[in-house]
Amino acid sequence: MQERSSVGELAEQLRRELDRYSPGGKLPSSRALVERFRVSPVTVSRALAQLAAEGLVVTRPGAGAFRAQARTAPAPAGDTSWQEVALSADGAADLVPRSVDASGVLVSLAAPPPGVIEFNGGYLHPSLQPERAMAAALSRAGRRPGAWGRPPMEGLPELREWFARSIGGAVTAAEVLITAGGQSALTTALRALAPPGAPVLVESPTYPGMLAIARAAGLRPVPVPVDADGVRPELLADAFRATGAPAFVCQPLFQNPTGAVLAPGRRAEVLRIAREAGAFVVEDDFVRRLVHEDAGPLPRPLAADDPDGVVVHVSSLTKATSPSFRVSALAARGPVLERLRAIQVVDTFFVPRPLQEAALELVGSPAWPRHLRAVSAELKARRDAMTGALALHLPELALPHVPSGGYHLWPRLPDGTDESALTSAALRAGVALTPGRPYFSAEPPAAHVRLSFAAVAGTGEIAEGVRRLRTACDEVLG
Repeated sequence: MQERSSVGELAEQLRRELDRYSPGGKLPSSRALVERFRVSPVTVSRALAQLAAEGLVVTRPGAGAFRAQARTAPAPAGDTSWQEVALSADGAADLVPRSVDASGVLVSLAAPPPGVIEFNGGYLHPSLQPERAMAAALSRAGRRPGAWGRPPMEGLPELREWFARSIGGAVTAAEVLITAGGQSALTTALRALAPPGAPVLVESPTYPGMLAIARAAGLRPVPVPVDADGVRPELLADAFRATGAPAFVCQPLFQNPTGAVLAPGRRAEVLRIAREAGAFVVEDDFVRRLVHEDAGPLPRPLAADDPDGVVVHVSSLTKATSPSFRVSALAARGPVLERLRAIQVVDTFFVPRPLQEAALELVGSPAWPRHLRAVSAELKARRDAMTGALALHLPELALPHVPSGGYHLWPRLPDGTDESALTSAALRAGVALTPGRPYFSAEPPAAHVRLSFAAVAGTGEIAEGVRRLRTACDEVLG
């Protein structure tokens, strides 16, 4: 983190000093900048690259860096108002509007302003990411024979085999496709399983990104309530009978946002209900590798106990590594596999081979199990710090379930709380939250917030974030 900070600080300093030079004027040499600012040559190189990307500096190999020529006046803005008519007319005949609302996804992707504690993050803090191991894996991967050539459309055989083994059961490498992250895999799955205008069953509450995928594809999400033991089978059966939906999307392990694990007695019921309805179960196994140290043995993926091809399984390396390490897998059995493969090829061709090779290098290295153990211990410590701080400072927030995996809590707010008002007050107090409303495809039964403990720097920041949240609650709740 220090290196990143130094790059930004140096770039800002150089940006302020550019007026000293005439357009085309030469900046001090890299060696002079290293000596003056007492930073590394890498920091200087990255800061100059940042200014070059902004069009402020031009770098010439062997000659140095020069202030860019003055920019010409921007061209007059065009008139794009015609698009409002064109886009509206395009969707006029849709059974379900296909407009895309990405706000629920952007909440967990957008970096908060400086000084704001990130309780809304959806990924590991950089201090928890295996940056050195990923860098080493990518370096080794780039030197592999054929690493920069075209991979097999389905993915590298060795990587498909690794994902098949991690799923377990009778799943084979031939039933696995490598995809570019879980979001891409879910998009492919829903497009393969449901035609536009069809209903699709979803857990309630559920991941907003999945709701956005469904609506963008012209599908109609139908909620099925979740309790502490996962989706309720009797309501799932009712929903299939009422809608004739072709698929049910679920997260049986550490569900987002509740953290629930599908109970052993419900697992076979869910598969039986879907099979009798002639429907698929899309299993989003997104945080299996973010188990907490005290979790105990995990249940197998639903796909491992599914001989009949009911389950389309999605698993990913992204949550346990970095938001930019977008390598995941789709696993399916039967004719649906070819449809999934065809859609994937049409949409994205394939996942870049260097990234697939790097994934193989990473998961095969001694650093990988060490990383998972370290993250497991740290997530437990952070979860305990957050639950303890909430109990001490915010007892009015109900927390009926404390998960043993994943990276967030799902507190229920007091009845009548305005989620939007609390979110705004929290941001003013210096902490970013995720409101609960985007997690529901219909009217929510109560107000919630999702609090992430993975994207912050450590337990000290968690304690400070909860203190700031107390300030916001005092303002909103009275």
